[in-house]
Amino acid sequence: MRGRDAGEESTERWERTDWWGVQVEAPDPRAVGRFYSELLGWRIHHEDDDEVVLDAGQGVAYLGFQRAGAAYEPPVWPAEPGRPRQMLHLDFEVGDLDAAVQHAVELGGRLVEHQPQDDVRVLLDPAGHPFCLYT
Repeated sequence: MRGRDAGEESTERWERTDWWGVQVEAPDPRAVGRFYSELLGWRIHHEDDDEVVLDAGQGVAYLGFQRAGAAYEPPVWPAEPGRPRQMLHLDFEVGDLDAAVQHAVELGGRLVEHQPQDDVRVLLDPAGHPFCLYT
């Protein structure tokens, strides 16, 4: 991995060479990618049957979803012994927690029963990945 080249601050985002991002496995990357695109208002930069990449609109970070193998099992929240555990989860700050939760549910997210904090809501995306909305 190499660092950013001098002068890249002025280079158009998608022509830069110092990208970083997160790739999340999903059985249907299009469905999950579209869910997060609608939830966050981030445009889809790339989409095909095996991968969707979201453009966060600033900086050099991206959020991608790639096709999982046939053995995919969604993580369990909260964790249970012997069941698939989350390896990471995504957190998104929102201004109005109730409205953001309602919007996520309308898009296909699911609010889980176990909520560990008053100012955070844990939901599951369409592939079953936990994510948090918080104020």
